[in-house]
Formats: sequence, structure tokens, C-alpha cells
Amino acid sequence: MTATILVADDDAAIRTVLNQALSRAGYDVRITSNAATLWRWISAGEGDLVVTDVVMPDENAFDLLPRIKKARPELPVLVMSAQNTFMTAIKASEKGAYDYLPKPFDLTELIAIIGRALAEPKRRPMKIEDDMQDGMPLVGRSAAMQEIYRVLARLMQTDLTLMITGESGTGKELVARALHDYGKRRNGPFVAINMAAIPRDLIESELFGHEKGAFTGAQNRSTGRFEQAEGGTLFLDEIGDMPMDAQTRLLRVLQQGEYTTVGGRTPIRTDVRIVAATNKDLKQAINQGVFREDLYYRLNVVPLRLPPLRDRAEDIPDLVRHFIQQAEKEGLGTKRFDTEALELMKAYPWPGNVRELENLIRRLMALYPQEVITREIIDSELRADVPDSPIDKGPVRTGTMTIAQAVEENMRAYFTSFGDNLPPPGLYDRVLTELEYPLILAALTATRGNQIKAADLLGLNRNTLRKKIRELGVSVYRSSRTA
Repeated sequence: MTATILVADDDAAIRTVLNQALSRAGYDVRITSNAATLWRWISAGEGDLVVTDVVMPDENAFDLLPRIKKARPELPVLVMSAQNTFMTAIKASEKGAYDYLPKPFDLTELIAIIGRALAEPKRRPMKIEDDMQDGMPLVGRSAAMQEIYRVLARLMQTDLTLMITGESGTGKELVARALHDYGKRRNGPFVAINMAAIPRDLIESELFGHEKGAFTGAQNRSTGRFEQAEGGTLFLDEIGDMPMDAQTRLLRVLQQGEYTTVGGRTPIRTDVRIVAATNKDLKQAINQGVFREDLYYRLNVVPLRLPPLRDRAEDIPDLVRHFIQQAEKEGLGTKRFDTEALELMKAYPWPGNVRELENLIRRLMALYPQEVITREIIDSELRADVPDSPIDKGPVRTGTMTIAQAVEENMRAYFTSFGDNLPPPGLYDRVLTELEYPLILAALTATRGNQIKAADLLGLNRNTLRKKIRELGVSVYRSSRTA
């Protein structure tokens, strides 16, 4: 029997696209622009699955969802939203949605989710206290952050072990704490330990505790982090710095659910959720013999990689506003950033990631009397932070877009022009040639035809540049290829 999909969205273009895509996928589709009609269909027992926008003219889907789950708890509901925040994903899960998709969404992914939702057993919604929904523990609306929000929302009601990877300063502990604060263990303790900050010979004692007299200086029994985190979450930061002996003991805990204190003999049962994090390549550490492969796979049940800030530069304005609000609450005054300042910040590579951005905002709030932070101030501060790494080493921009974004947009249009067919073979070499020609031409034009300066500007060997000029037929005096 063909499943019927109920679609509700006040955007006519989205309704049309969903109607066509779902119909081609073999579903019967009913579409509406308002919540009232959707509720009438659901009340009448119609539909096998719902796809709905959050914001509609007559009612918010988050207000409608509890009535849907009460009337038809078995009915899967997929929520779409342009309000792409961490709390949107969490609230969708809390209200009983099967899944959450940020706009714009991928139709192939949507159809795959619908297929799973119709085939899988229905899930129990999670509950979050009302007073927790006002916070915003994670900030950003980029596609990379949207995927992180969705993964976290799915993990809230589980005890699966999570491995968070990413560069220093990307917010690994913040993600771990959000998972705890909004998950089923939120009433238990959240305990964090940084392996890199503890002397290697004390890590086992810090983790598992020790008995009186277990080693020189152990005057009394001491509780470890596992005991302190009982019933909650234990965050093991910089797990790649854990010594091998401690790795062996941790593996036993993960395998058997029990441990012994240093100097103790009686096994102690433990009930904690483990979240590990590292900025190192653990597979390389395994090859070097400094990290246990079996422990890696025990910890890496659910991998989550946090993107560096340079890969989600579109989140910088939201992050700036967030840090300004935090600084204002601390009495550091009020500031705003002009558009050029924000654009410069978006072009900067941020080697220290979000932590570096936060520190910059706090410094600007405290030290500058101006109400408006300008491009000149940002330029001065960032160059002072990284004197040997100029700001223009960030993504190359043309207007408001990076070169990569401009190429991506044009490539999408190029593929679309072929309809259901594919472009001719050899696309990779053709695209590189198309990019090389204007790049070399621009460099020669900027240096007035001086090939030595152009080669230096491009970072190429002079002979390599000359060879490319011949092969591509580039001339500084003409804007097109020679015959």
C-alpha cells in the first residue's frame, strides 16, 4: 500500500518542490499552507507521515506537535525550519518529532529519512525542563553546525559513548556539556578531566581514586573522577595524552563496567556516560604504538568532528553577538561591530578558533572606549595577534563570496544545465584550466607583465609560470586566450 505524506508549509515554492519530489518517490502527497488543515487531516486519521515547517501563519508546529503525539503517537513527524539553532533541533526532539531538517534541505536526504521513519519503530520523545529552553549552549547556523545539532539531538536519550574530535578551541567541552545538560543524565554530575593537564603518574589516581597508603604521599583515601561522575557524564578531554597503563584500566571499565582504585582490591561498579575528546589523530597514534586500538574503537562508538571556525565563517556574526551579550552581562559595556569589521573577521583564518574569537571580543569590550568597532580596529588587533600571518591569508573573497563559494555556485548551475544528463568526461582538468587562466592573467596584470613578480605573487617557480603561460596562451595585454 502506498504511504500518504502530509506536507504543511506556507512557502508555495517549497510545497511545489516537495509535492513533485515525493510523488516521484512513489508516495501519495497532500499539501497545505496552514496548521489548521494539517490538524484536520491528522484528526481524521489521514496520512502515514507528516512533513511540516515550524512557523506557519496560524500556529507554530511546536505547539501543534504535542496534540499530534497525543492523538496519534505512532505518526512520524519531520520538522523543517529556517530558524537553524541548537535549541530548534533540541525542541523538535523534545516535542516528539522523528527528525529535524534545517532549511535549505537536501531532497535526497529527506526522502531517505522518510523511508526510515516509515519502516522503523516509533521513538519515545525526550523531556526537557521548560526553564532549560531559554539557553543557547551552542551558536551557529552553518550547515556544519546544523549536522552537529541533529547528531546531538539523536544522542540525548542514549548512553552511547561519544568521541569528539577537532582543533583546539572549537568547543569540544561545550558540546559535551550540552549533551549532558539536555540529555537523560542531566540530573547527575558533569565531571571533566583534561589528560594533558595532569602529571602522567597521577592520571590513574585522578580517574579511579586511591586508597590510603597506595603510594608515597597518599595520606588518605581519595575519590576519583569516575566516582564523582556516578550517574552522570565523565568528559575525558585530550584523551590522546593518556598514558598506556591508564588506557588499559580505562578499557577494562568500558568492557566490564567496573574498576578498582589505585591500591584497592574490591571491584567498584560504575554507571557513567563517557564522552572523550582529542585534537590529535588517534589513528596515527595507534600506528606509533602510543594509543590502544581496542580502546579507540570502544571510545569511537559515535564520532563527531567539530569544524574549525574558518570552515564556518558565516557563523561569526552570530558568535560575535553571543559573546557581546555575555560581556555585557559581566559589565564590560556595550559595543557593536560595523559591517566591514565583520567581513574582515569572516576572512581571517582564526588559528585559535572560537576560543580566539571569544577572547578578542572580551578584549575589545574591555579596552576600547568606542561604541562602534571598526575595520581598522579589527585589522590592528588581528595583525598584532598573528604578526607573521596576515589577515589576507584567509579564504580568498570576491565581493561577499569566497572563491570556493563562487566556484561551487557556478558548478551547480553548470550541472543543472545538463538536466538529467552528465557533463562530458574530463571535467576535472577542464575546471582547473578554466581557473588557472584568469588567475595567471590577473597576476600578470597586477604586476604589469613582470613574470618574476607574478611568479612570486602566485607562489610558483618562474619556469613553471612560463610553462603555464605558454600552455594556456595567457597574455597580459589581452583578456582572452590567444588563437
